[in-house]
Amino acid sequence: MPTIPPSPVKADPALDAITAKTQAGQRLTLDEGRVLFETSDIWSVCDLADQVRRRLHGSRAYYNINQHVNYTNICALSCSFCEFSRKRGDHGAYEMSVDEIRARTAEARDAGATEIHIVGGLHPYLPFTYYTDMCRAIRDEAPRIHIKAFTAVEIVHFARISKRPRDLRGVLLDLQQAGLGSLPGGGAEVFDDRIQKQAFRGKLRADAWIDVHRIAHELGMNSNATMLYGHVESIEDRLTHFDILRRAQDEALTRRESSSGVSDRAQGCFQAFVPLPFLPDGSDLTHLAGPDGLENLRTLAVSRLMLDNIPHIKAFWIMQTLPMSQLMLRCGADDIDGTVVWYDITKCNAGATHQEMSVWDLRRAIVEAEFEPIERDTLYRRVMRDGAAWHVAV
Repeated sequence: MPTIPPSPVKADPALDAITAKTQAGQRLTLDEGRVLFETSDIWSVCDLADQVRRRLHGSRAYYNINQHVNYTNICALSCSFCEFSRKRGDHGAYEMSVDEIRARTAEARDAGATEIHIVGGLHPYLPFTYYTDMCRAIRDEAPRIHIKAFTAVEIVHFARISKRPRDLRGVLLDLQQAGLGSLPGGGAEVFDDRIQKQAFRGKLRADAWIDVHRIAHELGMNSNATMLYGHVESIEDRLTHFDILRRAQDEALTRRESSSGVSDRAQGCFQAFVPLPFLPDGSDLTHLAGPDGLENLRTLAVSRLMLDNIPHIKAFWIMQTLPMSQLMLRCGADDIDGTVVWYDITKCNAGATHQEMSVWDLRRAIVEAEFEPIERDTLYRRVMRDGAAWHVAV
């Protein structure tokens, strides 16, 4: 792949001080983040993010063999941005049985998957035991597969239906004992009360979302974090979102450092940030255009520069497309996610029912972008394999 051409716009002198701070490994302020979003010299921003990405990960670019399972699209919420949710009885509404999820797990295991990624709607009628039974069935069917499941929104929902609205720790412990390994990080959307009321009514406030992840980290589980951008939010809202995440990560890393050699339980943290572009088709916000390609590149690049304490930035190819993800590898991303197989939450290709990328396609895309493809597990350990047989490199 050819390198990104130099910007035809004269280099912005406002980036000089930001460049010096970034190269010195110093944290950027929100005001400096605003400059990154507003400058016309987008290619210098992307180049600066690429420098940080290479400092952290060299020429490595990660992918994994995984399978997504969206166990139901029946949801108690009615978010205006969402095309996925249905009410029970609606055309296209579905809910998977535990046996169906067990069968999906067997397929994933036989394909050599190292991870099952599970999220779904807030089903108003399924009991909490459905979710613990689901995790146990997956663990029984494929003991080595890592279960990355349930957004913070789902965890709070589980606490309500199990009649323990104030016992998030107990709910997470039950799921962890049933086999849950980490949280995927969805449901964050944008951390702003105004936007929550306008587009994500009924979802979690920032403090509640952070609280779920803090408890998961205290229990030794890692998690990802997301941001849905390109709808009704502002640049200030994006920067606030970044700031809340990196302060939460500072606290997680401090806990991890202070417990080292003292606690018998590992401390978790955020391991990856995933910027998700808003795709308006089919939602109540169809009148919005959504972000364009340059805005996707800029937002990812700025996330790499602002989130200095989160090690990985993911270009989620399902929502960014694979060609855009290739460009993003040169603008701050070090991960393009995995084989996926079936993802029903949102689709770049309208009407698609099967969204799968082969390992060969993922590796080719990474090589074309002039990086070294590295298969990872959920915890970013290198995976070595012989067909479907695999092990984690020492």
